[in-house]
Amino acid sequence: MADRVTVIGWDGSPLTATARGALGAATLVAGAAHHLDLPEVPPRAERIRLGSVALAARRITGHRGTAVVLADGDPGFFGVVRTLRAPEFGLEVEVVPAVSSVAAAFARAGMPWDDAQVVVAHRRTLRRAVNVCRAHTKVAVLTSPGAGPAELGLLLEGVHRTFVICEELGTEREQVHVVTSDKAADHAWRDPNVVIVIGGTSGPVTAPEGGGWIAGRDPATGPRGWVQPDAEYGDGAPLGEGETDLLRAAQLARLGPRTGDLVWDIGCGSGAFATEAARAGAAVIAVDRDLAACVRSETAARKFGVQLQIVHGAAPHVLENLPEPDVVRVGGGGAAVVTAVADRRPQRIVTHAATRDAAELVGRDLTEHGYQVECALLQSVELDTRAWTETERNVAFLLSGVLPERAP
Repeated sequence: MADRVTVIGWDGSPLTATARGALGAATLVAGAAHHLDLPEVPPRAERIRLGSVALAARRITGHRGTAVVLADGDPGFFGVVRTLRAPEFGLEVEVVPAVSSVAAAFARAGMPWDDAQVVVAHRRTLRRAVNVCRAHTKVAVLTSPGAGPAELGLLLEGVHRTFVICEELGTEREQVHVVTSDKAADHAWRDPNVVIVIGGTSGPVTAPEGGGWIAGRDPATGPRGWVQPDAEYGDGAPLGEGETDLLRAAQLARLGPRTGDLVWDIGCGSGAFATEAARAGAAVIAVDRDLAACVRSETAARKFGVQLQIVHGAAPHVLENLPEPDVVRVGGGGAAVVTAVADRRPQRIVTHAATRDAAELVGRDLTEHGYQVECALLQSVELDTRAWTETERNVAFLLSGVLPERAP
């Protein structure tokens, strides 16, 4: 095992005395090509081109001498330190930090970033990174080959965002570009780059004077509770039978929408469920054939300061060109829409039925598609607490399906 392992962050600035001293004593240096070309790298040191960090860690583990790993930005922020410290390698490291590429990107843009979401986009995480960009108004994306600005723009089709693209930060070739998301695929971008994704509808929630108290999305914004009273939605009009607050709470509990998910809400009605799924951090596409319902949903989203992509059209045909969902609520359309949704293989589906026969039809269809199905008869009774008399009663069959092959 190496006698000493030092990880040096590099942001393009001259190396500190500590970093120069560690490099000067190194018998093994790992880093990208532009790191290995630095004049401070000892000419006799063994050099490892850093591709797979795990492979480099194994080489360092077997090295007798002093090792240095060079990394762009702050190596402790989505960087190599996590891999090097993994139990299978047993490496103890000293870290010389630098300005993270995210901090540098926001500095170039002249924007604060304590209220930004930060995600890493690889080929396997690109879709979830895009969903965060759908759901939030300020996101920094650390990209990778094959998961860069062009791919982000293509997957954000139908959602307008502005991209601030920072290429090769800290180098002589550094450039900053501002483009709209629909134009990002028209260019070839140099790696590495950081993309700041901004835009979306603004809501009433604003940071308090002097800034917030927690980085990223403040979980305390807006009223408490998974669901809000029915009176908060629909502009005073009664909500549909599938939108009552207790049924919405059960639907949310079965689906469990979370950050990085894409939720379809088909038959969004007043926008109550779509808004509450978005408040949980998920990206949401709300679909309805009724234009007035789309308008109500947009109003609800603005009221609670969340992002919804609203699609006006009739299911199941309108669903064909939508991006792949993680979880789906079917609020209207019956068995035909449930079938179309099940064909897309989301992790979870939830819907409701007014009668047992309708519930059995939907349940059999979900089972035939390979879903594990649960059904519960929900009855809610509203009472006037002054006289403890019944004022309203709602009964519905709640059906949910979980796809075992995709269940987390």
